[in-house]
Amino acid sequence: MCRFILLLGIAALSLTPALPASAQTPPSEAEYAAYTGLHAAAARGDVAGIRALLGERADPNRRDAAGRTPLHVAAFRSQYDALRALVAGGGDINAQENDRYDVITIAAVKDDVRMVRLAVELGGNAKAITSRYDGTALIAAAHLGHHGVVDALIAAGAPLNHVNNLGWTALIEAVVLGDGGPRHTATVKSLVAAGADKTIGDGSGVTPLMHAQRRGYAAMVELLK
Repeated sequence: MCRFILLLGIAALSLTPALPASAQTPPSEAEYAAYTGLHAAAARGDVAGIRALLGERADPNRRDAAGRTPLHVAAFRSQYDALRALVAGGGDINAQENDRYDVITIAAVKDDVRMVRLAVELGGNAKAITSRYDGTALIAAAHLGHHGVVDALIAAGAPLNHVNNLGWTALIEAVVLGDGGPRHTATVKSLVAAGADKTIGDGSGVTPLMHAQRRGYAAMVELLK
């Protein structure tokens, strides 16, 4: 009976591949419509408005009900110049909202390479532990097969072998939560080339290679041998 319950749990986990990254919650259209001040200006990309409000001593780190600062809003909306203006005005590029996502991880999930690079340029920490999964932006990007973001984060010094509270590294997530297609395969290739440890297994000791073999992901298997 216990073995059946365990297998059922494993099966259920395999049916929820989008969970770790999908926990991120962007503002709803109603929230965008209700924003005022710097949050509203950030959403519009209104750099002149941001500078005017900062000149009037508006708080660049003020939070909405979900803990999002104007910088988070700018990241969700891909407002690059707004992000620069907010950081110049004292905005904390490494602030995390209530679900513990920072600008870099928001951009990683959006597959916004330009925003990732800009956030790093402005002092963003690619090594930060983020999300309710105690993960990293690199793990989130690897999960989704955002290989361009993965390359940018590797270049920024993101930790290759961090293990989140699911027991998975970026390499494991690229295999277990990927589809074995070109984007996830390119992600695995980048991680391996950068020196990610292929021997780190999941909580049951199953390595990335073993996961790839079980799924029949031939291209990944060759990379992981």
